[in-house]
Amino acid sequence: MNALGRPSLSVGFVLCPNFTLVAMSAFVDALRLAADEGDRSRPIHCRWTVLSHDMRPIRSSSGIEVKPTSELVDPASFDYVVVVGGLTDGPKCHPSLLAYLLQADQKGVPLVGLCTGSFVLARLGLMKGRRCCVSWYHHEAFAAEFPDISATSAELFVVDHNRITCAGGTSVVHAASHLIAAHGGRERAQKALRILIEEQQLPASTPQPLSLPQTTAIDPRVRKAVLLIEQTCDQVLSIDEIAQRVHLSARQLERLFVRDLGMTPSVFGEKFRLARARQLLHTATEPLYAVALKCGYKNQSHFASRFRAEFGVSPSSLRNRPGGPADAPADLSPASLI
Repeated sequence: MNALGRPSLSVGFVLCPNFTLVAMSAFVDALRLAADEGDRSRPIHCRWTVLSHDMRPIRSSSGIEVKPTSELVDPASFDYVVVVGGLTDGPKCHPSLLAYLLQADQKGVPLVGLCTGSFVLARLGLMKGRRCCVSWYHHEAFAAEFPDISATSAELFVVDHNRITCAGGTSVVHAASHLIAAHGGRERAQKALRILIEEQQLPASTPQPLSLPQTTAIDPRVRKAVLLIEQTCDQVLSIDEIAQRVHLSARQLERLFVRDLGMTPSVFGEKFRLARARQLLHTATEPLYAVALKCGYKNQSHFASRFRAEFGVSPSSLRNRPGGPADAPADLSPASLI
């Protein structure tokens, strides 16, 4: 509570149709636990409001509905307006809600995009010239739709002036604690995290968990490099380029890769690209040359040669053999890459 008797942090939520429930609830719970002593949930130090243009329940992607608590009041009454995105191929936000986000921007209210909320802000032109955080799961779709926006999936959330974008999931707790600490102090943020069974507040630059299951990468710089290799599968970055982006020398990066994954970045990169190609042969119907290009091979014959050396079968044979491509997806775990 500030000197005027108002909450030190007030947040308005705009929920898109089929919004991600965990992104909204994790953010609200962090605010709730920081707002009062113990677990009494009184909105004393923090206040949260679910906004609506028609006051009808809003359906989440899980089917659970959330009842709004307020009509579209003046956005300047909030410290932040948070938009929680829904399914990227589902119904879009109502025009009144989109207009509200534009109004909030015009009044200088910081905007927060959770999960696919980054897509909503970008479609409104509100991420122009800003860095943006998206989930690794949606990175390819975001980059295709917004090639001029600098997007990263190597961080939990990104703060760029009065824009905050967050990958979603449980990383939302850390984005919320960042705001709580800024407005109410670190102690209040830590209290909420402890009750949520989070040991400590993670900085925005913390790498997102790898999309590859069963990873043995421990060092966060290795995890960032692996994400970079995954996200640039069609480009084949040099070791020097990868090392520069994760702020290491090439020699340091190679040493860390060998320690964590048992192979150099270049070996891991090719194994990943070939595993990705095998996955595409199982799930896609594109011609072989298109699969080769998607996986960083400009020469189809070289691709076929490397694929046969890795898996003991040619790409065309794998695609055409009975029970092959149509049945089981390729394993992209590091164990399968070794």
